Parts: sequence; structure tokens; C-alpha cells
Amino acid sequence: MFHLIFGIPWLVVVVRFIQPLPWIWSAKATLAILLLVASQYHLVSRLSSGSVFDPEFSRPLIIVFNVLFGAIVLLAVFQIALDVVSLAIIPFKGDFPSSPARLRYATGVLALGLSAYGVSQAVRVPPLNDIEIPVAGLPSEFDGYRMVQLTDLHISRLFPAAWTKEVVLRTNALDADLIVITGDFIDGDVAHRKDDVAPLSGLRARDGVYAIPGNHEYFFDYQEWMGHLEMLGMRMLSNSHLILEKGNARIVLAGVTDLSSRRHSAPPPNLAGAINGAPANTLILLLDHQPMMAEKAAAAGVALQLSGHTHGGMVPGLDRLIARANGGFVSGRYQVGAMTLYVSNGTALWPGFALRLGVPSELTRITLRAKRSDWQACC
Repeated sequence: MFHLIFGIPWLVVVVRFIQPLPWIWSAKATLAILLLVASQYHLVSRLSSGSVFDPEFSRPLIIVFNVLFGAIVLLAVFQIALDVVSLAIIPFKGDFPSSPARLRYATGVLALGLSAYGVSQAVRVPPLNDIEIPVAGLPSEFDGYRMVQLTDLHISRLFPAAWTKEVVLRTNALDADLIVITGDFIDGDVAHRKDDVAPLSGLRARDGVYAIPGNHEYFFDYQEWMGHLEMLGMRMLSNSHLILEKGNARIVLAGVTDLSSRRHSAPPPNLAGAINGAPANTLILLLDHQPMMAEKAAAAGVALQLSGHTHGGMVPGLDRLIARANGGFVSGRYQVGAMTLYVSNGTALWPGFALRLGVPSELTRITLRAKRSDWQACC
């Protein structure tokens, strides 16, 4: 069913775009077959690599698949929009107007061009997104505290060792107090991704590197990945917390496992367990891969939650659908009661649909600021 659904845009393109073209039958059939193969990119991944989440063929071929797959989806959307306009003008024309070949060519070139651009934006090393977040109750000693958030790295054949190394270099250059990684490190098992994730061992921050699992870690031997990531120097906060100290001030950094754990016989997210034993009246920062449980975190007294998972929606229009599946949260900063939620667009994204249009990836540096009211209360 999954693969049939992805065949629907191809069918729209064949029936409404390719078939009316003034070409010989063999040329139209060749184009239709080429696009059929591209539309079944995920089936090709599953048959060749054993998983739709882990294409184990060459990076250039993965990029070509993504460009063609994206072009099919965009062209189907454009063609449907064109047909809707045609239906709207039937009362004025008297019949269903046929689109001239020049318009079809222009639409096809636009879809392919936008897709190629979107893929290029998806696979690049992300630019810096430098933000400040005021946090109620933040101790003055932590005012100006700098964290770098990485999330949704999806290290894979599309995002290989060279890409990971450059991300590490740019992250370290930000001179952060703390580095946090909010899940979806990989696509692939340890045997296939060992070399690609190796550069993560070079991440450096004054107070360390802490992380949580995302849903994709559960697709590939969760326990093995947790052990391997710990060996690379990351402390995994799987339903646990630690205390960060500056002078006499303290804040709690907590992390939970992912909601997908329930389908993989692994420990489910447990916020109560994660903050159990934390000092009373101490500000809590929470790492949670998916943002949909933000309201429960706010009710539990969390001051700041950092999440990923949504990739920011990737493409205008798609962001609304993704928001509906994530409690209304998809990209950027939200105020959830007294808690601030920040949802990163992601450092990378899933190789199965690597397309970004108007929704850039990000290397996120977060500077914590005490709210002015807190300063007035204490000084």
C-alpha cells in the first residue's frame, strides 16, 4: 500500500501531463517508464537494501532519485492546479480547454528545476541559525549560556562521513557551552554507518555533548546504536537527567526516549522518571525528539523544551499536514503555557524525501537569556 500511494502522483503525471504531449508513442512510453522507476524509489531502496529508510546505493544515484521523485510530486500538484483552473473556466469557454504544449514544457521544466534546487538545499551543510531564548527563572549565572542543537542528522549514504565531519567542524567553531543532539542520528545499522558517524566523536563543548534517541534509531537495533553513540563520547539521556552548574547556580538537563519505542519493545518516554530526583525549584531543560507532548512537559514544570522530528515541514503546504500530526508544532519557537518550545528544522532529513523549499536546514545556536522580570525581581 505504501508503494502504491507513491504511485498516485506518477499516474496523474502520465495521464494528465505525458499522454497529451505531441510526441511519438515510444518517447512518451520511455518517459513514463523512467518516472515510474523514480516514483518507486522507496521500493527500490527496500528491495536493494532491505529498508525504505536506508538506501545503500551511491550518493549520486540517491540524489537523482530524490530530484526525479520530487519533480513527479511537484508536477502532479501543478497539473492538478492547472486542471482546477480549466474546470473553473468551462462555463466561459463551453468545453474543457486543452493546455498548449509550451505551457506543459514550462511546467515540466519548473517542476524539475524546483526539485533540483530543493534537493541541493536539503543535502548541503546547514547554515547557522543564531537565536536567543528568554527563559523565565533562569539563574543570572546562566544568562548568555550558549547551546548548539543538532537534530535529525540522518547520517546515511546521502549524508556521509565528509558531510558529518564538516558539521562537526562548524559546530565546534561556535564555541558552545553545551551541545545537544535531539535524535535521528542515522539511517542504517552500525555496520553500514560506523565510518559515517565516526566524526561525531570530535564534537567538543565545555559542558559536554548530550543526546536522546529519535524514532529512526529504533528502526536499526536501538540498543546497539545507544552503546555505539556512547562510545563516541555522547551521553545518552534516555529518561534521565543531569545537573549543570555555574558557580552556585544549577539547572537540570533532562531527556526522554522517543514515542516510537512502544512499537519496538524498548523503554517508552517517561518524563516523570527523567526528572525524578532532580533538585526542587531548579529550572528544567528537556530534550524530546518529537514536539507533540509539549503540553504535558509544560504541565510538569519544564521551562524549555528542544525538539526536532518535523524537519520544519520541508515544503510550504506540507508543513500544515506535519503540524497536524505533531500537536500543531512544526517549526520555530512556541509558547506553551509557561514553557518555551523550540522545534528545529533539522540539521538534515530523511534520504527518502530530501527536498527543502523555503524551509532551510539549520545549525542552531541557542543563547539563553534571563527574562527582564527575573532581573528586576532579584536586583
